Amino acid sequence: MRIATLALASTALWTAPLAAQSTAGSSPQSADALHRDSEAQIVVTAPFGRRLDILAGTSVLQGPELTNNLRPQIGDVLADLPGVSATSFSPGASRPVLRGLQGERVRVLTDGIGAIDASNTSVDHAVTIDPITAQRIEVLRGPAALLYGSQAIGGAVNVIDRRIPREVPDEAVHVDAVGIYGSAAEERSIAGGIDVPLTNRLVLHVDGSYRETDDLEVGGFVLTSELRAEQLEIAAEETEEGHLEEAEEALELANLSGGLPNSATETYTAGAGLAFIDERGSLGVSVGYFDSNYGVPSRPGAEHHHGEEEGEDHDDEDHEDEEGHEHGEEPVTIGLQSFRADIRGEILTGGGFLESIRVRLGFSDYEHTEFEGDEVGTVFLVEGFEGRVELVQAERNGWNGVIGGQLFVRDFNAIGAEAFVPRNDTQQMGLFTLQEFDLGGFSVEAAARYEHTNVDAPPLGISRDFDAFSAAIGANADITDGVTIGANLSRSERAPSAEELYSSGPHIATQAFEVGNPNFDTEKSIGAEIYLRGSTGPFTFGLTGYANWFNDYIYETDTGLEEDELPVFQYFQQNATFYGFEAEASVVLAESAGWRFIADGVADYVHADLDDTDQPVPRIPPFRVLGGLEAQSDQFTARAEVEWVAEQDRVTSFETPTDDFTLVNASLTWRPWGRANGTAIIASVNNIFDVDARRHASFTKDFVPLPGRDFRLSARFSF
Repeated sequence: MRIATLALASTALWTAPLAAQSTAGSSPQSADALHRDSEAQIVVTAPFGRRLDILAGTSVLQGPELTNNLRPQIGDVLADLPGVSATSFSPGASRPVLRGLQGERVRVLTDGIGAIDASNTSVDHAVTIDPITAQRIEVLRGPAALLYGSQAIGGAVNVIDRRIPREVPDEAVHVDAVGIYGSAAEERSIAGGIDVPLTNRLVLHVDGSYRETDDLEVGGFVLTSELRAEQLEIAAEETEEGHLEEAEEALELANLSGGLPNSATETYTAGAGLAFIDERGSLGVSVGYFDSNYGVPSRPGAEHHHGEEEGEDHDDEDHEDEEGHEHGEEPVTIGLQSFRADIRGEILTGGGFLESIRVRLGFSDYEHTEFEGDEVGTVFLVEGFEGRVELVQAERNGWNGVIGGQLFVRDFNAIGAEAFVPRNDTQQMGLFTLQEFDLGGFSVEAAARYEHTNVDAPPLGISRDFDAFSAAIGANADITDGVTIGANLSRSERAPSAEELYSSGPHIATQAFEVGNPNFDTEKSIGAEIYLRGSTGPFTFGLTGYANWFNDYIYETDTGLEEDELPVFQYFQQNATFYGFEAEASVVLAESAGWRFIADGVADYVHADLDDTDQPVPRIPPFRVLGGLEAQSDQFTARAEVEWVAEQDRVTSFETPTDDFTLVNASLTWRPWGRANGTAIIASVNNIFDVDARRHASFTKDFVPLPGRDFRLSARFSF
């Protein structure tokens, strides 16, 4: 299923902190509350507020819908939800894009704290969370997401797994397993987790996963028509000059179709956790390992030479640099490993002003190597720590809230000839609060966050300090039974990242020369939302309109210049305006003989301009609409859907447009033991007509299309 959850239910973690969030054997909950599995309660584990829907629209993807949407990277898993796209750099690296915002403005979390990897550093870096191990994925939009940090100005994606158990299973051994086959990349994926109650209060968890894919099959040509025309022109010129081998290579590249070279992936994970749980609270620890290797498809013309002096002969494609290393058109691959340790604890105070005290800590040791053929190009090293403490207030006369603090520390180093970012250290300390007031049919929520950030680059002798303050207020009212109208207003501020400040050099994976600016100021914005959502009779719906006015908006764009035979992508800062909408609706068409027949739809749009230059913001997703028909029974769900994505011709200088495309998908889900059991087997086919499709938000859209026709068989077992 492709529609987002309207999370209108209160979060059970506040009212019953030790309750199971997805109890073994419980009903699998749908990807949306729009009449799908409506008897199941939607639970949001975000650690703020009993009614996060006041300030932030929430989508939840879980159960069979999550299984059907599983892809190697988290961005592609979520791309069909309203207001969500993906960077889709390659099959091995794809981050979420929320309301046209990506990178440093979207936080990817695991169980409430950051992934602590290098995926925010550059679009070619994978997120170190394998979606196949997820129990549920939550997408938080709007101003309340800022409580996760100023980097969540566009929203937050929270991935929930079982690695630190939240409950004591009823069974002697509880097993969850997932297996997937996908034809477009010959994907073979498997994951499993085991929970064992060692005592009536102590639970052990062990999990692991493995995924391997071949090069991706695509619909149509690999290159866009513009790049194909360039290669055909090069072929003609080389032929005229008598360079027949070069002409043949350009012609072969122009006609490349059906498959995307150097796009294979291999990923495996392993983890274990132990939790003590009783009526007074809980304490759990976990360790995990993530290992991924994936190819980076080449941009035509991106080959370049290293260590050459001006005037040197460039005739040979393969040559030696000053250190004697050969360089040429070698394929670029990335290998990364991440070790992570986590702690989650909660103490129930037993009354008074505080209901509970929560602690969440995470440490990560991350290494990422970019290879040119068999040679090591650049090595990225990240050691990071993130921790937060939350003082949860007890509800009194409709008033409740949370007060907390957060600490984030990251040591970043890049080693190699193409270390485009110098060694740097980031320290960030934040204080936050969220207060809620339920006035009976009318609710008010207010949030505030103060954050101090230090970004130090010792090799440059530069250290920058930033103070950022963010605040939001929202209100909603029940206009009829089951229908709510609301509005939010926010003022947000974000410190620039080390990459935005200090980048300066060639980056082989993005195949660009990237340039930052150490003099950037904080990025500030005023945001406003108005929404209407609810359910009446057979209809369920949600509609949100939003706008953001940025001062000193930081963005990266192609300058049209070249350095080291690479296009120069530079960070700039100026004012910008974003506005758009998200809509979703569902209607029960008929019910008969244990079946429900449903029609649903999603639409979203974002418009973004740079105010000072009167040009569009780069890489903004175009208008999109998706509609589906679904038939449900206790054991079966059959679905057919059509997604149409408009062309995007509102592009900035040196940015290429993307054509419109239409994807047709179908799926059949079988639940052998009914909805009361988490087991499901799903057969699906995506992009049935094998069309050429490209995401405009992608840095590599001109030479990395989306998958072609993809037959998939997925199974999730829970027993």
